[in-house]
Amino acid sequence: MILKDLIVRPVVFLLIVTLFGCSSSPDDEELLSANRGQDSLYQEAKESLLQGNFNVASNILSALDSRYPFGPHSHQVQLDLIYAYYKVGKTDESLATIDRFVRLNPNHSDVDYAIYMRGLTNMDADKNLFQELVGIDRSDRDPSKSREAFNDFRRLINKFPDSKYAADAKKRMVFIKNRLAKYEIEIARFYMRREAYVAAANRGRYVLEYYPDSTQIQQALEIMVECYDQLDLNDLKDNAMKTLKLNFPESSFIS
Repeated sequence: MILKDLIVRPVVFLLIVTLFGCSSSPDDEELLSANRGQDSLYQEAKESLLQGNFNVASNILSALDSRYPFGPHSHQVQLDLIYAYYKVGKTDESLATIDRFVRLNPNHSDVDYAIYMRGLTNMDADKNLFQELVGIDRSDRDPSKSREAFNDFRRLINKFPDSKYAADAKKRMVFIKNRLAKYEIEIARFYMRREAYVAAANRGRYVLEYYPDSTQIQQALEIMVECYDQLDLNDLKDNAMKTLKLNFPESSFIS
């Protein structure tokens, strides 16, 4: 029995140590943080942002936003939280925080920043980091987030034309236009492979109508020429060819 007790007691002791060692859970840490002042917590969040510890910053800022929704730092906390969520890729949380901020503070001096960040967040959500790293072009992926980003930037420019973010928003809109036009071209080629020439030609025409300043105009015209040729629509083919010759005389479609 003595030997058994000697064996069991260390095990029990280890279990007790383990239990107490695990007692420093996130809940306990939250309770400890709750005893700190707003200024102290906010300063820690700002330092975490500066150091690039965006997960830590977002956790602290989220706690501040929940506990002190009308505190002295409440507006800046929300703006910093938007950025922290964006940096860690929490798209839904970032968009929700942005929409709440804009809805509740329509006349705030930083509303233009919030709308700009909405565009950045949606634009970032359209990316696929793995595909970019290995050089895979997936222009055929769903562009809904890009469309949302385009609308966000357009909203910013229309509402705040003198915003310091307007110039960058315009550049991003050009990039998004090319992204959306390229998507239409990929869908047109998909239809062509299935000999759905009417649908493919319509996609090419859509690019001409809605993205006339994009980089995909030559390809759109070439698709239209080929599709109209397959459909024996000679008048439409000739018109598309004339436009192609006028704007892209180096095209291989011109014989």
